[in-house]
Amino acid sequence: MNDVDLHALAERQWRDYRARTPGTCFADPDARPLTLEQAYKVQHAVARLRTGSGETIVGFKVGCTGPGTTAQFGMAGPIRGYLFGGDVRRSGVTLRADAFASLAVEAEMGLRIGADGRIASVFPIIELHNFVFRAPRRTLVELVANNGFNAGIVAGDEGPVAPDARLGIRINGRMVDEAGLWPLRGGAEASLDWLRQDLARDGLALLPGQIVIAGTPLGLYPVHAGDRIETCLDGTPRVTCAVAA
Repeated sequence: MNDVDLHALAERQWRDYRARTPGTCFADPDARPLTLEQAYKVQHAVARLRTGSGETIVGFKVGCTGPGTTAQFGMAGPIRGYLFGGDVRRSGVTLRADAFASLAVEAEMGLRIGADGRIASVFPIIELHNFVFRAPRRTLVELVANNGFNAGIVAGDEGPVAPDARLGIRINGRMVDEAGLWPLRGGAEASLDWLRQDLARDGLALLPGQIVIAGTPLGLYPVHAGDRIETCLDGTPRVTCAVAA
């Protein structure tokens, strides 16, 4: 490993996130490159800073799994990131465009972990992203160190979902894309199994009641002030949000 000061880097990442200018260190031409292992250490250190300031970890995301996002990013995951309670919003919310850096959205499914560690319920979400790559070349390292670009989720109601339902994303009334519910061939369990194994490598584990967002089979879509976004199941809107100036 190189001699990067990971704690100082984590503090800078946390400052940048709060200033809505995430990941500025990756634009620094003199910065020492990170390994993927170090990127996860930075992600974890930022999470500790956030919980130390009073935030709560409510779950994890799995990302960079489906064909849409892997093609857009030019790289294949999976990767993981943290979900924080203060970044969870309810369907129908109006977001301010200036509260994000290059806001982009994904339609995907969330999982609620039950007391027995199994999936207790599933529900549609809109994942929010600060979609900014700053380095000259896109890498998983930058994606991971920036917590998978996660800037929160908009969650819908938890309840029965048909296993053969079609997941779709509609922006300003136009259905942009549709596919099956899950990005991995093994469905929800495949994303969950990968996440459990990857967390265990760092001494972490899922807890009952936590949320896992399983990744999208669709793409990532930039949105702007004036846009309205809907995550749909079989064409019916189940989660909505709007973006205001």
